[in-house]
Amino acid sequence: MPDSQPALLRAPLGERLKGWLAIPMGTDTTAPLKGRDARLDMFRGLALLMIFINHVPGTFYETLTSRNFGFSDAAEAFVFMSGLAAGLAYSGKLATGPLWPAIAKVWARARHLYFVHLSITMMALAVFAAAALWFGLYELLGKNNLAPLFATPLEAMIGLPLMTHQLGYLNILPLYITLLLATPAIILAGLRWPVRTLIGSIALWVIAGQFRLNLPNFPTPGGWFFNPLSWQILFVIGLLSGMAMKQGKRFVPRSPWLFGAAAAFLLLVLVWVKVPPVGDAGRQVLGFLSKLGLPFYVTWFDKTFLALPRLLHALALFYVVASLGVMRQVSESKWTAPLRLMGRQGLAVFATGTVISLFLQAVKAGISSNIWIDTLLLGAGVAVLVLLAHVLTRTQQMTRAAAAVSA
Repeated sequence: MPDSQPALLRAPLGERLKGWLAIPMGTDTTAPLKGRDARLDMFRGLALLMIFINHVPGTFYETLTSRNFGFSDAAEAFVFMSGLAAGLAYSGKLATGPLWPAIAKVWARARHLYFVHLSITMMALAVFAAAALWFGLYELLGKNNLAPLFATPLEAMIGLPLMTHQLGYLNILPLYITLLLATPAIILAGLRWPVRTLIGSIALWVIAGQFRLNLPNFPTPGGWFFNPLSWQILFVIGLLSGMAMKQGKRFVPRSPWLFGAAAAFLLLVLVWVKVPPVGDAGRQVLGFLSKLGLPFYVTWFDKTFLALPRLLHALALFYVVASLGVMRQVSESKWTAPLRLMGRQGLAVFATGTVISLFLQAVKAGISSNIWIDTLLLGAGVAVLVLLAHVLTRTQQMTRAAAAVSA
């Protein structure tokens, strides 16, 4: 009778840990990536799920998302994985040419995202207007940055298509669009000078934080909630990593020491967040460093400028997760299939989830909420998103099959 246990499970504990961590010394090259990476689909789906939950504030399930266990949240994961996906999708054509069609393909994606952003903005306005008109929930018109539409309507109507006026919870697509417009130049630079490209990205992050540079808002004062000049660093690291994966390489090398340092930092941050005395002591240390003259983007947790504690936590998390060999098996299991489906249809799921989450905000404003109501509302929303992802994926498969037969 054959042994049905996988060889890894029969191995001694040390060998199993080595297999799960997948951080061997030596080469950082593998076969060039072909087809989809299940890990990217799964984690992108997980990030979209957490974004959806976080966009319906005040529920019990909000306490279970990643932002309650560290400095960063699902937004950092979304931006990094968007860069990773862009590197995988576009670097090949930009490397081999012809150049203009390859650039046009990236910009066509940015154009598509722009119209999606405008569409969900108008749907969000319709949701809150309906809640006020038919259910008397006029207080919603003063939230989520809707007030300028009534205080200065002409200016706000100019700001919406220019993306200089962004509604609350609808800030991340303008960031993504802006970064995609710069993607061809970043890829071309990264293909020739990957390390210099990273250094340039770090320098831009420092300059943006040091001089508080940001894209302007209009008609309201201030800058974008997700500052592209700061958040580009996560996108660029993801982009360079995706480009390396496309070639069967790793942009950040495997290292047991780096893995250990990243894991230790994640553990420290977890204790910081969950043990109040430790958190108080940590903030005192950061306050002391601030008094010594270190800038705010190094000593605090500012989200707009992607402050260093948030950035380091996100990068440590990504490195540890990417180094765990077991994640490949988890991402390919049947239990994570719904997340993979959502990740494959990321834009449709994000856009639909955003509109549903804003609708649920309006619903929660008009009813008494408890954990059972939250479970029903969020559960129904997640079911719609998984069904949408399944239908879109199945439709794509049928379309490809029909095209293959006709060819």
